Amino acid sequence: MVTNRRLHAEPESTDTGALRLAGVAAETAAPDHSLTRWQRWTVLGIVSSALLLIALDNTILYTALPVLSSDLGASSSQQLWIINGYPLTMAGLLLGSGALGDRFGHKRVFQIGLLIFGAASLTAAFAPNPEALILARLLKGVGAAAMMPATLALIRISFAAERERNIAIAIWAATATVGMAAGPVVSGVLLEWFWWGSVFLVNVPIVIMASILIIAIGPRNLTNPARRWDAVSSAQALVGMAASVLAMKTWAEAPLNLLLAVVSTLIGALAITVFVRRQLRLMRSDTEPLVDFAVFRNRGFSGGVVAAGASIFAIMGLQLVITQRYQLVEGFTPLQAGLLVTALAVASMPFALFGGAVLHRVGLLVLIAGGIGTAAVGSGITIIAALQDSLPLLISGLVVAGTGLGASMSVASSAIMGNVPPHRAGMAASLEEVSYEFGGLVAVATMGSLLTFVYSRALVLPAGQHEWISHAPAVALSSDDARIVSAAAAAFDSAYLAVLVATCVVVVLGAAGCAWLLARYTPGTPSQAFPDNH
Repeated sequence: MVTNRRLHAEPESTDTGALRLAGVAAETAAPDHSLTRWQRWTVLGIVSSALLLIALDNTILYTALPVLSSDLGASSSQQLWIINGYPLTMAGLLLGSGALGDRFGHKRVFQIGLLIFGAASLTAAFAPNPEALILARLLKGVGAAAMMPATLALIRISFAAERERNIAIAIWAATATVGMAAGPVVSGVLLEWFWWGSVFLVNVPIVIMASILIIAIGPRNLTNPARRWDAVSSAQALVGMAASVLAMKTWAEAPLNLLLAVVSTLIGALAITVFVRRQLRLMRSDTEPLVDFAVFRNRGFSGGVVAAGASIFAIMGLQLVITQRYQLVEGFTPLQAGLLVTALAVASMPFALFGGAVLHRVGLLVLIAGGIGTAAVGSGITIIAALQDSLPLLISGLVVAGTGLGASMSVASSAIMGNVPPHRAGMAASLEEVSYEFGGLVAVATMGSLLTFVYSRALVLPAGQHEWISHAPAVALSSDDARIVSAAAAAFDSAYLAVLVATCVVVVLGAAGCAWLLARYTPGTPSQAFPDNH
């Protein structure tokens, strides 16, 4: 692992301009020692409330989508973009937004992101048609992309002491988990009393309050004019991610749109390849890239990235399929389905706080690899619950998975932020957020596609029924024909089981990968190469 002493010794062989850039960047990333204890924790509350809104919006439409789609007359394709447009835009812009925070100051970028997010929420709440709602969701993604790296950077600036910062990051990570798990519940509660626009409108008062408090209490805004924002790289990342997700969805659809599948695959591969080549070229020319691939040589950093992606994949995969199955097949209300998956969040919160508190003693290997391994056990229990059609066993599996994910997610962020030097902090925060967002996108795209793929092929329709019913499980399961309902329920249960198995496999592979990367981070060993520089 790289030590602070080595960090100070290396610049003798570095270009003077690069030294000056790194020096200014380090200054903008330095902790603000002028903040009192209550100010630090109030800042944590502000950025956590913003993060809660961002996380809620990832899953809040899971239960609102049926009502929303019916009122607006949204097609299947429009529903896909209503759900995925927000996280897709956010993931594509995150890498560039970290550089914007370094250049203009994380506090200022956070404020701007809040305003964009609030305005987009207001627009979405009163959208007159699906097209307007999709545009509003895309705009919300822009605001969220500006805010997310800034939330972590503001924690880094506000908390100078390593142990206190670890606990703060653990609370931050737990908030994200709770937000994603609470999305279906919040949506269900609001839909019991209000129209579908309320799921967006609820963001506005929190945005206003957070905007006022961050101005009054937040740390000083330090800028680095020498830090450049690479719009070309940001566009390449956005196109690459969007095309890749579209390709995953298209390949799994039935009937297959071969032209769209091939074109989106080629565009995604080309955009990602061009992006990587551009970053490598910028590194060779001593220009600051959006992604410095050298940071992945640190196994603590790489392990944190893998853990973040695997953890969010598990959460999104489980929530997506469980909320749909229990509404469509078992007849749960949106609120009941949302309450069911909160078992993940309820179990994760205490273990997230525990992980942050004991990281300096237990180390990354036990908390990350052990946590994801525990989540794999929980995923296995949900498979058994599906085979036995046991609701109590399903809840038990979610609780076990939640305990492991809480521990792993809380320290994954610390592993990422604590294993890069100060002048790479903005980039590290962006990569951390991309790991979570892209992991969630891949989970929704692949598991949603797998659900559709297995369902459409497992469904055996009674003679004389229209084939289009096989592509609309909600229609088939609400049919007046008992034969269609029975066939659709059986097919959906087969698809449900397939998604649970696939999710479990991914989590097992994630645990194995983290165990390999973090093999040296045993109890008692340092978990962060730069614990005092963030």
